[in-house]
Amino acid sequence: MNKLQTKIPFMNVVRLKGVPILQQLHLEERLLRTSSENWCIINDGTNQPTIVMGVSGSITFLIWKPAELLEVDSVVQDKIPVIKRFSGGGTVIVDQKTIFVTFICSKEAVPGLQPYPQPIMSWSGLIYNKVFQGAAAFSLRENDYVFGNHKFGGNAQSITKNRWVHHTSFLWDYEIKNMSYLKQPKRVPRYREARDHLEFICRMKDYIPRSDFINKTITAVSEQFSLSSIEKDAIESPPNFVPLSRILEDGELLQAASPYQLESPISQTLLVLKQQKRRVLIIMNIN
Repeated sequence: MNKLQTKIPFMNVVRLKGVPILQQLHLEERLLRTSSENWCIINDGTNQPTIVMGVSGSITFLIWKPAELLEVDSVVQDKIPVIKRFSGGGTVIVDQKTIFVTFICSKEAVPGLQPYPQPIMSWSGLIYNKVFQGAAAFSLRENDYVFGNHKFGGNAQSITKNRWVHHTSFLWDYEIKNMSYLKQPKRVPRYREARDHLEFICRMKDYIPRSDFINKTITAVSEQFSLSSIEKDAIESPPNFVPLSRILEDGELLQAASPYQLESPISQTLLVLKQQKRRVLIIMNIN
């Protein structure tokens, strides 16, 4: 055997079906912070429509931002859960028709890869170039996966001292109504060119079969890693680990909205109840 032969790194593969996105995020954060191994997590759909906001999109210097990104009244009235995840990135709405793929790696896992956002993004683009080869005009544009100039994959990352996570939500399909909960963000990629949300995105199902995408992703990853399948329940859970990803309460969302945006009766009523609850707690603490 050639002594200079490069040893192929090891990676665990966890395949999930319909696991709630909050559970998935908790698992990812746990593996990022408490494991030293490399992981690929594939979740084929989540259990219900859910909005997921990056930590940078939900709060900055104590200034809450959900009202800039969400139709808060509709979200609260329709009881759509809103999660603030542990990673950065933008705001998405996911459901049973979304496919999630996550890579969690040690910084030395990919030879020559610098553990910074853009190199990790470029590396992931090479993986998916192989997945979509011959299927469509795939490319990585800015921080998005696109077919032509239509987005179908949104990315987010979290990078620690020795490890990183890169996770993607793929729009296999979507409900038009769900997209109405999202506002157009102030910061958008240049290639969007002022298009509204429905003109900007596309459905992955029009380009590749669902099972083919998952199988080809695993095949592409196997070219760089030695893979081993593992069940979710077999992954050890360290005691006392507290994840950062959580569901935002209705009161938090409404309080984050400007008073000028709270025009509907439901917004006004819930905000008043929130304020009354706070006054009762203050009185109890004083007594």
